[in-house]
Amino acid sequence: MRQAPLSTFAIDVDPASYSNVRRFLTQNRQLPPPEAVRLEELVNYFHYDYPQPLRPDEPAALQAEVARCPWNPAHQLVLVGVQGREVAHTELPPANLVFLLDVSGSMSDADKLPLLKASLRELLPRLRPQDYVSIVVYAGAAGLVLPPTPGSRPREIMAALENLEAGGSTAGGEGLRLAYQVARQQARPGYNTRIILATDGDFNVGESSDAAMEELITEERQSGVFLSVLGFGEGNLQDSKMELLADKGNGNYAYIDNLNEARRVLVQQFGGTLFTLAKDVKVQVEFNPAEVQQYRLLGYENRLLAAEDFNDDTKDAGELGAGQQVTALYEIVPANVRPRVDPLKYQAGPADYGIVSPASAELLTVKLRYQEPQGSASHLLTLPVRNSSTAIEQASDNFRLAVAVAEFGLLLRQSEHRGQASYRAALGRAQSVRGRDADGSRREFVELVQRAAELSSEAAQALPNEEWRR
Repeated sequence: MRQAPLSTFAIDVDPASYSNVRRFLTQNRQLPPPEAVRLEELVNYFHYDYPQPLRPDEPAALQAEVARCPWNPAHQLVLVGVQGREVAHTELPPANLVFLLDVSGSMSDADKLPLLKASLRELLPRLRPQDYVSIVVYAGAAGLVLPPTPGSRPREIMAALENLEAGGSTAGGEGLRLAYQVARQQARPGYNTRIILATDGDFNVGESSDAAMEELITEERQSGVFLSVLGFGEGNLQDSKMELLADKGNGNYAYIDNLNEARRVLVQQFGGTLFTLAKDVKVQVEFNPAEVQQYRLLGYENRLLAAEDFNDDTKDAGELGAGQQVTALYEIVPANVRPRVDPLKYQAGPADYGIVSPASAELLTVKLRYQEPQGSASHLLTLPVRNSSTAIEQASDNFRLAVAVAEFGLLLRQSEHRGQASYRAALGRAQSVRGRDADGSRREFVELVQRAAELSSEAAQALPNEEWRR
């Protein structure tokens, strides 16, 4: 712990993995592949009751809570929450939105281009007269099918959508270049300029490698144009590629598996999806070695940063949209828990740290660093967190919900750290959460846990027979 007291990561508000897991469990009626389960994206799919920032000049507020770990009672769990400032729809800056739509042959299925059209129809009523929409399409070649059009002319936007048909190969790189060109030409001071790429991610003409696409987007983001990605369909879904594009484009990635999810992403979370409050947002947690022997961040594997990256304002990180939240969970081995290793021969063990500092009542300190959307110098927020031995049953609704979702994810990932985790325990914790379930997401989550438990039981029952046949 004394050698690695800092944990640093870029925030992640992409909910795509949860939608993909839901598709496997409900539509495909099978457990998802473990690698498709990204814990942080499952946890961040849900809304938590975090307080708003107190200071008007700060875009975010920090929240933290500590309780005992239910799947390993000797350990503790720490919830770290970030709440982006809520901004009324009428107060959001004007939008310059360029929709880059994949109309290649792979998009012909009902859950691809037809669902994409239906999804964008849900967005049109949210557009204001000061918002502008352009549409660029790509298949064998790229083209502009709708020049910048104000939101007060929804019929023209709708007509351009209705005329789209799928066919041809996929010139993804050419489409991206044209979309950035259109976005830059329409960009105005004070506008939120963003490209929304909607695709199954199957790039096979032009720049198709991850490295080439990353280089293109990294160059273009310097112009202040953000890139968000909406994934559609299954079969050839290029999940990792779409996540990469959104990460490098200073945007977010959502997977649209049904029309309800489209409404959630494009209507209910309009501000968070399309308007950036802060960019290059990083979290760093410093653990007190007098209280913490070991720690483990749940998820965020592809968002980890070096400790020195936290203060490096040139290091790219995640973006926080209006009203968006970020939740992270740490599993901690307390300093008084006997380690599962031999005693150290050449340095003091956890019980021999020597003089305890006056800050030893603190378990850890959370730090958040962010930049303004068009700025370059970063700002810092900090939150010291005291130790606690609260049982998870007495923790807040926020904590119990996040832990239930994380436990569900550990089981789906078949994690070696799942300990005593069970679907029954996750189900009970989710059902114990009170308060409004405005979008029905908690009710749906309960159904998914029940479905995963059934599928896991079926798989376990089938295994002995399979082994016997061999």
